[in-house]
Amino acid sequence: MSLLKLSSVSRHFGGLKVLQDVSFEVPRGGIFGLIGPNGAGKTTVVNLVTGLLPPSSGDIAFQGQSLLGRTPHQITTGGIARTFQNIRVFKDMTLLENVVVGMHARLDYGTFDLLFGTPGYRAAEHRARERALELLSWMRLDHKAKDIADNLSYGEQRKLELARALATEPQLLLLDEPVAGMNSAEKTELMGEIRNIQARGYTIFMIEHDMRFVMGLCEQIAVLNFGRIIAQGRSEHIQNDPQVIEAYLGREDDEAGTVAEAQS
Repeated sequence: MSLLKLSSVSRHFGGLKVLQDVSFEVPRGGIFGLIGPNGAGKTTVVNLVTGLLPPSSGDIAFQGQSLLGRTPHQITTGGIARTFQNIRVFKDMTLLENVVVGMHARLDYGTFDLLFGTPGYRAAEHRARERALELLSWMRLDHKAKDIADNLSYGEQRKLELARALATEPQLLLLDEPVAGMNSAEKTELMGEIRNIQARGYTIFMIEHDMRFVMGLCEQIAVLNFGRIIAQGRSEHIQNDPQVIEAYLGREDDEAGTVAEAQS
């Protein structure tokens, strides 16, 4: 059963058709990848799913319920979290504070409790800090919980952003170019962290252009080109699809070589 389903989704900006009749399903419990050349419309898909943009036509359903008309906050509290292509951690806050911020939509206290520091507020904050430390331990960052985020390496900031997204207690984790700017060692490490997240029961929907990373992780892949889905299926099918090779993989020899290496 699919957790997320896009049905004939289109998005137009004036006369510019960024997405046209895009349909695919993200299976529950798996790692699903959406790939395509730069400018294919991948990030627009993310913005539609998370409520930052409305589709011009079509429907987006999560757990069988339409997301149309819902605000980004409602979608987040409903079980979808995302990371961004450009890192958006709070660099002047500690790692622990960054992750606790992600939990505030779930904390069960009101304005009165916050203003007067009631026992309910203190208990909720304690639970949040304990959960934040647990999530940091998943990313192997708990030993730096009190460090300022700006002191982290680039790869560590990426992992902190993952921990903060998980703090919203999502069922679907949406990753927008998760390894952008990373070196080879950081990519390998993050691949392991993402596998561990899936093993804990999360569904992952990834947008990425690094073919080795995608082929090494994703069980199902959809390929977007000029706003249309041109191929869907398992990685071995995608790697050998003539349209994909022409539209994406064949653009640069090093990309094609990367795919061949990922196959071996």
